[in-house]
Amino acid sequence: MITIGCRKILGCLFACFLAQDGLTKDFLITDYGAKPDIINTGPISKAIQACYDNGGGRVVIPSGVFKSGTIVMKPNVELHLEIGSTLLASTDLKEFPVQAQATYRSQKDAGGWRALIYANEVSNIAITGLGTIDGNGAGQKPDPNSAFTRDLDGRPRNILFISCKYVRVEGIRMLNAGIWNQHYLNCEDVVVDRVHVYNHANRNNDGIDIDGCRRFTLSNSTFDTDDDAIVLKSTGMAACEDIAITNCIVSSFCNAIKAGTESTGGFKNISVSNCVIKPSIHPHPPVYGTVRGIAGLSLEIVDGGVMDGVTISNITIEGTNCPIFVRLGNRARKHIKEAPVPPVGIMRNIIISNVTASHTGNFSSSITAIPGHYVENLILSNVQLQNKGGLKSGDYISDILKVKEDEQGYPEPTAWKELPSSALFIRHAKNIQVRGLMLSPEEADPRIPVIAVDVAGLQIQSVSKISNTGSGVFFKGVNVKDIDIEKPLGWEKKVVQLVN
Repeated sequence: MITIGCRKILGCLFACFLAQDGLTKDFLITDYGAKPDIINTGPISKAIQACYDNGGGRVVIPSGVFKSGTIVMKPNVELHLEIGSTLLASTDLKEFPVQAQATYRSQKDAGGWRALIYANEVSNIAITGLGTIDGNGAGQKPDPNSAFTRDLDGRPRNILFISCKYVRVEGIRMLNAGIWNQHYLNCEDVVVDRVHVYNHANRNNDGIDIDGCRRFTLSNSTFDTDDDAIVLKSTGMAACEDIAITNCIVSSFCNAIKAGTESTGGFKNISVSNCVIKPSIHPHPPVYGTVRGIAGLSLEIVDGGVMDGVTISNITIEGTNCPIFVRLGNRARKHIKEAPVPPVGIMRNIIISNVTASHTGNFSSSITAIPGHYVENLILSNVQLQNKGGLKSGDYISDILKVKEDEQGYPEPTAWKELPSSALFIRHAKNIQVRGLMLSPEEADPRIPVIAVDVAGLQIQSVSKISNTGSGVFFKGVNVKDIDIEKPLGWEKKVVQLVN
């Protein structure tokens, strides 16, 4: 209902301004000099300007391949890519001038941005059609004059919209970005629907980054990416708030659905539902790194901020190394140089339900924070976990107390890899409920299914019969209190072992 409602409201808003006198005209880029064998930045920009001067309408890219540098969107303009059309990014960095620094400040802003399609503080814009946006990513190189490296080195995004309102992106196929594929920063009232993203051309090839946005709907889309696929971020002071993600098929060499690598403004009222997470079909190794599929679902707060009110439901996961990763850390990275160091953040009021994870790796799902700070009020409900198993002594961390805190590390299950638990590792948490748990390793797994360290208020109920476990105990707790652990169906060994 949220998705349909948002689409109707934004569709009506967009239809209203296009329905006014003179606003429905199409502006064909070939009428302004665009040709397949030239750089078309100028002709496309002229068509956009003419459309804007006319009060709005559609700028149409016809069938064919049209190479371009930066295209700057204007209010009331819809960029429409007809079936068979490709907007292909130039690989000449001069075609992507650094845009003036936006008013909204972000940790990812190195003093200005580069993008193929760009807008800042613009309302009523759209990108539609059945055509393709190809960022020519393998040919996009870092700016040799940049003082920055990694993800601030000047490679252009395919789409970058900053502080924009009433945005619609529908139907497009998006490929091969120089860095992130599409980045929506501090935007409001955005609908992204029926897009297809394949992004394996360069480093940092995210699928979509929803960054400090409000009232954002992502639906009915597919992603296959080298880096994280669907990412919620808060790289500035604005929170990601009132976000609905539904009906997506997601593949990633890193994290499939993730929130919080940058968390300054926090996250509130987030809904993720009816998604399939599956292995990438990309035949080549990751551009960097060696793990194919790090985590299915990742929720993180590491640079301050509050995560409050997250529901994730009806998720099917296949083949990732870690099904569920929940992490409160303290990297404490400032979003801009002059900002104060952020305090430790807060994670609370999270529900993850109806998750089926099959043929996963052995990293184990986890819910962890740091000493003196806790993940609070989290429910796991109706979760099936089927990991590969087959581990032997020495293949995993055997000593619970030797799992490093890693307070300032990058938030990712690769920090620990194979934990002492086969299913769930909980540390520094309060008020955790696990209801309806099914565990079935493909091969024998000697690890304890569930481990808790420094946990207050833990209920585990309705656990199905566990197969292929060599553990002598179902649950081991270290410094835990107020716990209620129900015996798994058919379990004949010791249920609970407590160490204080």
